[in-house]
Amino acid sequence: MTDLEWPDHHHVNATTGWLMLGNVVEARAEFEKLSTRSRQRPQVLGVEWSLLSGEHRWAEAVVVAEAQLTVLPNHPEPWVHRSFALHELRRTREAFDLLRPAAGRFPQDSTIAYNLACYASQLGDLPGARRWFEIVLACGTSPAEKLQRLRAALGDNDLQPLWPEFRQQVEKISEDPGA
Repeated sequence: MTDLEWPDHHHVNATTGWLMLGNVVEARAEFEKLSTRSRQRPQVLGVEWSLLSGEHRWAEAVVVAEAQLTVLPNHPEPWVHRSFALHELRRTREAFDLLRPAAGRFPQDSTIAYNLACYASQLGDLPGARRWFEIVLACGTSPAEKLQRLRAALGDNDLQPLWPEFRQQVEKISEDPGA
């Protein structure tokens, strides 16, 4: 944020701080103090997306993610943001289809593969969800990382159809950490 001028730098930091505290009302109040000129900056678009997410204003979050994607096409975050907001709007097919190209652009980004696994699962494509989740696990270098990712997935309702398989994998890794 150092390339933002004062007081916009302060307002972005304050917005972020309020979001971290879970207070979207105060975060919105701080965000509204930003100059129009600063609002199109990539880092500000990311903060705005987080604010809209906290407010559950998903249609607007899609628009902001698309603006972010225009200025940061070679960064995975806006790709994930756009599809996450579309999924929240119950446009999961569109979320999947628009995120799929990002998997080729950012093959080491486990968040993209994870979200694709979630969307495939929700679309009823369990073989596809399994394949995407295998990529998520392959991004983990240690059994502890794989275990952490599996345990997180066991709390994600989007992946609920795969929970029995995840539980088996957790047991296997727990029994044999070298697995």
